[in-house]
Amino acid sequence: MTIGDNTFILSLGGSLVVPNGGIDTQFLLELNTFIRRQVSEKNRRFFIVVGGGATAGQYINAAKEVLGHDLTNDDLDWLGIHSTRLNAQLVRTVLQDIADPRVIKHYEIILKIEQPVAVAAGWKPGWSTDYCAVTLCEDYGVTSLVNMSNVDKVYTKDPRQFKDAKPIDTISWEDYRKIVGDVWTPRLNAPFDPIASQLAQKNNVTVRFLNGKNLQNLEDALDGKPFIGSTIG
Repeated sequence: MTIGDNTFILSLGGSLVVPNGGIDTQFLLELNTFIRRQVSEKNRRFFIVVGGGATAGQYINAAKEVLGHDLTNDDLDWLGIHSTRLNAQLVRTVLQDIADPRVIKHYEIILKIEQPVAVAAGWKPGWSTDYCAVTLCEDYGVTSLVNMSNVDKVYTKDPRQFKDAKPIDTISWEDYRKIVGDVWTPRLNAPFDPIASQLAQKNNVTVRFLNGKNLQNLEDALDGKPFIGSTIG
């Protein structure tokens, strides 16, 4: 199903919606204004896939504390998935008058979307929200997505651990996958999920990676202008 060139898929990192300090209502206020302006002034449509953020970590840590041992990967994934669904419902509620009433969470079903915005969440174990976002590209005929994170760029290494890490402006999927590998584990700290990267490469999807708190920079990326961030493709 192809829905037009003016449709954008945003993979909205949960760390922007629910950072460690709790729900960031100021960011949601700004995102709400931004999306509405994009819809009304530029006639744009959006799929917004929302991550789990600190909500997932809190539930996972609580379960570990009560059980007294580590969780299985399935348990980790399910707690993360339900956290994405709670966060997605919050975003959908904020945008409710311009958003489809359903939160997309079953990706084997291609929905007919009438409203300019659709909000999506996680689906099942083994699938990150990055993977869900690439699946939406595949399902709706979109060839690029924007990954909204809490960092500015992709680096050659984790800059928090390695002082010699270098920022990347543009990189191919082949070279990016050499950095992140081919294995997904729950709560993996990677700029873009390795399994999602495989699917994106297969479908020739381009990912623009940027700091989602800078909404003017996001607009530049959507407009095809130079932006601060990294392009993978």
